[in-house]
Amino acid sequence: MLGNHLGKNYMNDSIADMLIRIKNAGAVGHKSASFPYSKFKMSIADILLKEGYIDSVDKQGQKVNKTIEVGISYQDDEPKIANVGRVSKLSRRVYLGAKDIQPVRRGYGLLVLSTPKGLMTGKEAKKSNIGGEALFKIW
Repeated sequence: MLGNHLGKNYMNDSIADMLIRIKNAGAVGHKSASFPYSKFKMSIADILLKEGYIDSVDKQGQKVNKTIEVGISYQDDEPKIANVGRVSKLSRRVYLGAKDIQPVRRGYGLLVLSTPKGLMTGKEAKKSNIGGEALFKIW
């Protein structure tokens, strides 16, 4: 059947979807955003919480209907997440060595990497001298 890519639940990149939902919720002034649950997305949300980009993380529902709800963080009535950029995509993976990790927006942004020791920020990876797959930048 042609046109099945238009289906309601069709989604290739769940990480990009999660980040865009958070960014868009902040852009229109919502207090929270929610998206389908996965352990990986929960780890990303925990990093964003620890770095101050979101206010809260809450897992809701049970079994197959679990969702993650995050509280949008604001500073002077502006959302702390102004923009996001996916680095590694499904079609092109980007791997960085520890020496290749650069600050995002002169240190005002955040790079999140998937390393052999789990998800971590660019600063943590550089400090631990570990490289990995660059997932996304957020500022």
